Amino acid sequence: MTLPNDPFMLLSFVNTLLRDEYDSLDELCKSYDVDSKELCETLAATGFEYVAEINQFR
Repeated sequence: MTLPNDPFMLLSFVNTLLRDEYDSLDELCKSYDVDSKELCETLAATGFEYVAEINQFR
């Protein structure tokens, strides 16, 4: 499975995975073979940043 291309679908998808299946962004990225920096940059372009304390993009 690949991650969605649309940034808002990506946000929803990633936050759901972080909530339900992964304890950290690094675990999720490793599982999906995605560069965490690129993922963060993609979501930052739409105004969201990863908050490790709550394991979620806000």
